[in-house]
Amino acid sequence: MDGLPHPRRQIGLMLSAVAVTLPGVWVELSGSHVGPVVGAFIFGVAIVGAAFILSWAAEVVQLDVGSGLALALLALIAVLPEYAVDFVFTANAGREFAETGQATRWGPLALANMTGANQLLIGFGWPLVILVGTWRVRRGGLFPSQAEGSTPTEVHLTRSQTVEVAYLAIASIYGLTLFLKPSLSIYDAIVLVGIYVAYMYRLSGASSHAPHLVGPSAYIAMLPRGRRRFVNYLGFAIAGGVILAVAEAFAESLVDVGEAFGISEFLLIKWLAPLASEAPELLVAVLFAWRLAARTGIGALISSKVNQWTLLVGTLPIVFSIFAGQVHGLPLESVQRVELWVTAAQSVFAVAIIASLTVSRTEAWVMLGLFMAQLGESYLAEVGHISETASANARIVVGCVFLVAAIWVLRRDVRRLGRAVRDGLRTPWAELEAEHEMV
Repeated sequence: MDGLPHPRRQIGLMLSAVAVTLPGVWVELSGSHVGPVVGAFIFGVAIVGAAFILSWAAEVVQLDVGSGLALALLALIAVLPEYAVDFVFTANAGREFAETGQATRWGPLALANMTGANQLLIGFGWPLVILVGTWRVRRGGLFPSQAEGSTPTEVHLTRSQTVEVAYLAIASIYGLTLFLKPSLSIYDAIVLVGIYVAYMYRLSGASSHAPHLVGPSAYIAMLPRGRRRFVNYLGFAIAGGVILAVAEAFAESLVDVGEAFGISEFLLIKWLAPLASEAPELLVAVLFAWRLAARTGIGALISSKVNQWTLLVGTLPIVFSIFAGQVHGLPLESVQRVELWVTAAQSVFAVAIIASLTVSRTEAWVMLGLFMAQLGESYLAEVGHISETASANARIVVGCVFLVAAIWVLRRDVRRLGRAVRDGLRTPWAELEAEHEMV
């Protein structure tokens, strides 16, 4: 833990997180009517508050389970708001399919939310952590041993983090096939969920290490064991209840905002919904980087990417089939296939970067620059400066750029990816963790 947290300040932060969830919960449970903008705001803020509570509770869970598994659980729990919102769109798509035999309204929104979340995580979250972490080291004139292996120009991962590299590589390669299909099928679900289960099983063998806790999570960790667990479970219960109460209302409010102001629902759901649901996770990761623990911050985001690109994508066909009342894949239109292509290509590029177990500021700027280019293209398409066909072609080109960039990164030593995958899948944990302090 990073110093002794100030009790009043941390209690105040926790109460504030609870307080911001109350308006959204009250409006939803009371049946009150609010406008689409107000609704999107108060429900979105409620999800942000719940996500903060979840992130604090998930960090403290690391005290009770192995460090590798704890990191995966932390990443999974932190993005539960994202799962909840996406499941709302997917469930509505299933109901639409049951009634009409098509999912042309809600199906695209389910894919928009999922692809947007994945692209936001790598394109914005990863670079932000690297840039903040290296800036802090450079500003403080610190040695790598003082900042979890970070230097003024790059952040070093540990050999044990090849586990994330390996499973993300497998999922990313499989993901490149998804844009070729007319739907996300149950077969895709079996493969992707299977990768996630294998990943979790692999992490279960990691040994326990003292977690790096800051803020409210550090305060909760200082409580006596019984009280700590009570507060933690209460946090999970409150956050889960809030998310269940407002996720559907938030999703529908965003759609209403698009209809009211003539904004593309697809783009609104793709960028705004993930920003609300993943903001706390990104903030926590950046806070780790600010506290000279960039490796921990980027590790959490890499693990989040693994579970989003496996468990989240894999469960969408299952949720769709349940609400459609039949075993059927989630239909994919041309726009969604293009988005899957870009998301998978971006993921391959990210794997190429982290395969060396070193992420530089230059690589972070490249990731951020490509992401900003995506945002710029989306804006130009929305205001009518780019036609729908030209926009789709531009997105295809972006995906190709990601793949070319991945090849460029690996050009000097493609074998390092093979070594990382081999270590991540097969090397005993004792050997992986023996080099923890050397990187």
